Amino acid sequence: MSHLTLAQRTTSPLRSAGLTTSRSRGLLERVLWSLLLRNGVAGSESTWIPIVLVLGAIVAVAYADHLVVVPSLIYLYILPLTLSAIFVRKEITYGLIVACIVFHYFDSPRQIPLGIRIFHDLSALLCFTFVVHVIHRYAEQQESLRKTVEQQRDDLLNDLELAAEVQRLFLPSSKSAVAGLEIAGMMHPARGVGGDYFDYFPIDAHTTQIVIADVVGKGVPAALLMSATAAAMRLEANHDRNMIEQVERLNAGIHSVSDSNRFVTLLLAEIDAQKRILRYVNCGHNPALLFRAATGMFTRLNSSCLPIGLSPEENCELASESFMAGDVAVFYTDGVTEAENPQHEEFGMERLSAVVRRGSSLSAEDLMTGIYNAAADFCGDEFNDDVTILVVKCKFDGSSTVTS
Repeated sequence: MSHLTLAQRTTSPLRSAGLTTSRSRGLLERVLWSLLLRNGVAGSESTWIPIVLVLGAIVAVAYADHLVVVPSLIYLYILPLTLSAIFVRKEITYGLIVACIVFHYFDSPRQIPLGIRIFHDLSALLCFTFVVHVIHRYAEQQESLRKTVEQQRDDLLNDLELAAEVQRLFLPSSKSAVAGLEIAGMMHPARGVGGDYFDYFPIDAHTTQIVIADVVGKGVPAALLMSATAAAMRLEANHDRNMIEQVERLNAGIHSVSDSNRFVTLLLAEIDAQKRILRYVNCGHNPALLFRAATGMFTRLNSSCLPIGLSPEENCELASESFMAGDVAVFYTDGVTEAENPQHEEFGMERLSAVVRRGSSLSAEDLMTGIYNAAADFCGDEFNDDVTILVVKCKFDGSSTVTS
């Protein structure tokens, strides 16, 4: 054991020294290539290929120029010089121009008068310099354009991230303050920012209001209209609690700032923990699922009117359902039910209902996570639309909750 430990101690410094030498050699190679090649080429794989091509082409042309007396092959040097202008730094390419002219000068037949040889070489020098200059200018413009596009892309990504942070401010950050109700919600945008929205806030000590909305479309345009909807709903929280009037005012506001191609599906609900009742108005939104713990059956909270902003007037109906101990209300957007697998099958209401039935004894948070995971597994985590899930569980009379 002592000999093995000593050997390990001996080889450890040698191994460290070898790693340090290897890293130094790699750093030296990268510095060398960066001095020879243009930006964008030095960092790519197989950096030696452009150098080999350029030097090999120059040697081949020089050899052919040496063998052939008439006609002069000096202008064949334009081929390797063009490659050099594309891949190699400008200073080195101009140096290669001089080298090519020198090679041709010594390969030129001596019987040609010196003045003609010099004139011929100078004209070739000017031609090569002009071509290389044009190529380098084009390459520099392309490089500048690439950097500009990358900068604009980074700025856009930063703006989208800032917009996503602002959008998250509209979402609830605290749990329900009404005793007997357990609420959990989440939103997963398909493009960084999305058109889905949900919120819940207490009206009084025993009543909470819940809203879930989906703006038609995705991305920034949908997010802007979603923000307007969220701001309007927050303002409505300070008015009277007549849900029909809330919807009418919201419809008038959204219709005034959007066109016929932009509208919002919305489901607004109030849960009274004292009266054990759920009142709701569904404006063209997906029907929420109300699972009855006593019977194991589902009640759908169906739509009774057009989406918000689609027409100047909104004629909705207020509906109500009992909400007893153990019951679970699941609100969602179409990103859940319309999630598709590789066979283009939708997740659908039946699969969603099965997940809710199996997880009805779980906490609201765990059931919400279970619904999302089931839909994500079904579509391979490739959602085509924003996904929002809001679960409300009734815990009156000490109804049991299982934690997964």
